Amino acid sequence: MKHLRAVNKYFWKYRWRFLLGIIFIILSNYFRILSPQVTGYVVNSVEKELSDSIARKKANAHQLSNTDVAATSKHIKDTANYDILVKKFIRTVDSSKPSFGKKVAICGITLLVLALLGGFFMFLMRQTIIVMSRYIEYDQKNEIYRHYEKLDTNFYKTHSTGDLMNRMAEDVSRVRMFTGPAIMYLANLLATIGFSLFFMLRKDPLLSFYVLTPLPILAFTIYYANNIINKRSEHIQALLSNLTTNAQESYSGIRVIKSFVQEKAMFSFFDKNSEEYRKNAVGLAKVESIYFPAMGLMIGLSTLLTIMIGGLYVIYGKHNTDIGTITEFVIYITMLTFPVSAIGWVASMIQRAAASQKRLNEFLETVPEIQNPSSAISKKLEGDIIFSNVDFIYPNTGIHALKDFNLHIRKGEKVVIIGRTGSGKTTIAQLLLRMYDPQKGEIKIDGTDIRSMDLHNLRNQVSYVPQDVFLFSDTIFNNIKFGLQDADMESALMAARYASVDKEIEGFSHQYETMIGERGVTLSGGQKQRISIARALIKDPEIILFDDCLSAVDSKTEKEILGNLHQYLQHKTAIIITHRIFSLFDFDKIVVLEEGKIVETGTHKELLALNGYYTYLYEQQQQEKEQSEA
Repeated sequence: MKHLRAVNKYFWKYRWRFLLGIIFIILSNYFRILSPQVTGYVVNSVEKELSDSIARKKANAHQLSNTDVAATSKHIKDTANYDILVKKFIRTVDSSKPSFGKKVAICGITLLVLALLGGFFMFLMRQTIIVMSRYIEYDQKNEIYRHYEKLDTNFYKTHSTGDLMNRMAEDVSRVRMFTGPAIMYLANLLATIGFSLFFMLRKDPLLSFYVLTPLPILAFTIYYANNIINKRSEHIQALLSNLTTNAQESYSGIRVIKSFVQEKAMFSFFDKNSEEYRKNAVGLAKVESIYFPAMGLMIGLSTLLTIMIGGLYVIYGKHNTDIGTITEFVIYITMLTFPVSAIGWVASMIQRAAASQKRLNEFLETVPEIQNPSSAISKKLEGDIIFSNVDFIYPNTGIHALKDFNLHIRKGEKVVIIGRTGSGKTTIAQLLLRMYDPQKGEIKIDGTDIRSMDLHNLRNQVSYVPQDVFLFSDTIFNNIKFGLQDADMESALMAARYASVDKEIEGFSHQYETMIGERGVTLSGGQKQRISIARALIKDPEIILFDDCLSAVDSKTEKEILGNLHQYLQHKTAIIITHRIFSLFDFDKIVVLEEGKIVETGTHKELLALNGYYTYLYEQQQQEKEQSEA
């Protein structure tokens, strides 16, 4: 239950709905609990009418008068323990001295009115408590989504998307069952039991004791079964996350699965996970299948005891018990049937919600390593970048990506960073965007350490074209303007033109309103890369990072894009990360990386003159080009 304390803030936020809901629950049960008393009064009236009818046949007028007085006084004594409203109702009916038929009709209408009042307040109860739970569900999903956005890149490298989705969907749904139905039924249960026990004990304490004897057994059964349910529920939720992850990865990688003819293998893997989930879910269902009938057995036993012991009291004339009392107790027990049997259901919902909230808290209590500083600096960036003695090791793999890295990129310079795969090129872009912080050294832009800058301000002024292109399942126009939400079509056209993708877009049937499939599946690799470039260019930033973003385009398109970028990047600071050499682009500086260290730096001509690693890469690329042309 301690895990569910996290939702108390929502109960406080919607405290008036919650308070009204509790009041409506009490009122609903109050009017319902009056029905057994009115029914007992009717039954006693019928019994009295029958007794009087028999007495009139056997007695003279004087004896009949005495019988009437005795019956009336006994009747008043029987109603002394009723609720104040019922007593007023009985006095009003008796004072008007209606005929027997009219009295029964009045009582029948009264029972109908009580049922309508109870139903009306039950409707209001659901409108407050259940609606409150939907508001809480909405707020909690928003809280989780906002927290997901704050978590750093390393978190997403160590957690699967399927598990993240399952926690937001399935776990939040189970918590909602606690904040809505479980709370409502628990309050209803307590109100029903409270009212019933009060009037039962007030009416006949000894009979109440016998009737309620099975309840301690019921409480022990609930306690024992709930421990089993809680453990199994938590395990089942973890299995469901694995199953969701398995399915999500299969859907995302369906083209790879089909191309390698691995449908059967993937289905076997899914079937194995699904079977494990099924076995555990069935095991839990078996526990619950014994659990809930046991509740019904205890309630049935209470009803049987009421009729048997109450009947013996009436037969032997003990404890002033009458048929009306037995009727009242049978109705009380019947009213208790659902609340008491729901104890197990409510307890199960609470236990499952606690297990789910525990999983949610694991993420909500995760503190992102990359956070905005308390006194964040917001400033317009000009583009002077300095890496000073930067050392960085990836926390999840232990790879030493950069070692004592020093680089100064002046405002407006175009710098290319070249190196083999794994040499640390992409890490430079990740650190500059503060996706990670270096373990040693510092990175400054315009003389300010980026760790003291406002994260939103920093990333908003730096455009990034990632190596792994990601497009959303939306229109081409919306994908291009993703980095600048208030951009118009003219800006999107200009960005597409610089990225050399405008002609292909205009060739689509719906042009810029063409819908892109999930992750851009309907486009070629080159088209996706160029739309990603257009997305970065539309922001018109002072600093722009290109991370191997031309790997999927042909040489002709590459020349066109580089020509466009040469014009676009004037007076802007640009870092191009690549494993290829762009000899046509006049870079201010070329940096050659090897195992996280700078091994060569200079212009194209200067590096060729060194006849080192850069020269080797250049000659190798030229040979590959000649072979492809041949």
